[in-house]
Amino acid sequence: MLIIDSPSNNAYFNIASEEYLLTRFPTEEIFLLYVNAPSIIVGKFQNTLAEINLDYVKEKGIKVVRRMSGGGTVYHDLGNLNFSFHKLLGDDDFGDFKQFTQPVLTVLNRLGVPAVLKGRNDLLVEDKKFSGNAKLARKGKMIQHGTILLNSEMEVLAEALITNPLKFIDKATKSNRARVTNLIHYLPKTTTTEDLKNYLTEEIYQNNPGSERYTLTDHDIAEIEKLAAEKYETWEWNFGFSPNYNFQKAIKLPAGFIEVHLDVVKGTIEKSKIFGDFFAPKPIEELEDLLIGRKHEEAELRSILERVDLTDYFGKVMVDEVMEVFK
Repeated sequence: MLIIDSPSNNAYFNIASEEYLLTRFPTEEIFLLYVNAPSIIVGKFQNTLAEINLDYVKEKGIKVVRRMSGGGTVYHDLGNLNFSFHKLLGDDDFGDFKQFTQPVLTVLNRLGVPAVLKGRNDLLVEDKKFSGNAKLARKGKMIQHGTILLNSEMEVLAEALITNPLKFIDKATKSNRARVTNLIHYLPKTTTTEDLKNYLTEEIYQNNPGSERYTLTDHDIAEIEKLAAEKYETWEWNFGFSPNYNFQKAIKLPAGFIEVHLDVVKGTIEKSKIFGDFFAPKPIEELEDLLIGRKHEEAELRSILERVDLTDYFGKVMVDEVMEVFK
């Protein structure tokens, strides 16, 4: 088994590295460890906008990245360690998460933490979740990866993943907002993610004879960065890949009540309808038509609203005011 410690804290890079390694090492078993700076990692089949507090995420500069595997949305920061097992897809039960969560449990139990696997894919301590795990099968290999909350900023986690559930109606998988906790409450206060890396690495060495460290080469890093730029940093992957959904939101402005309904397919607006009690000299259908074919994305919608005289449609309003109904 190759043991790889990512040199980067960039979530785009680290999520891209999991896909790159499938091609780079098509038959080798891999144990990958990485720590991300503040970021939100969205499950492949989720509607990104329905999972995050977009304004807060932008304000804090938190990266949003869609991963290859299913499951729910998770928050990463420098107090969270991520582990990823890659192995050939064989006769193992794809739905069984025990094999690759056991090393984590063994290490933690040895350190006195009463951690257990509970339900389908969660690791808990005293009925509070500290690790979510997900799987995927691709190119003849299986990847199981998970998080370990050691000392994450729980206030940021709570704010970043809050959204108004009434804004979206869709068939995408919704994340289960379980009660979560940091392991630092059960370990010596000086414990770091680097310590956990060392504990887990030693456990893998002991139980996988022949394991060796592999350091990503300059070529590896360049290829991962290329994949990240072409896919994992793009709006099309992180937002546009979202399942179809219906968006609706209403606001009250001095000029009147405005309510927006959008049908969004792969991130692009296919139908739009605007209701309200505002007074305007021009038919609102003109503005509705301008939205068709546009990304449901703040910068693009703002550019449309800035090109028209909104007083023709809503009366005395500002672009920033109207933008609120589209977010």
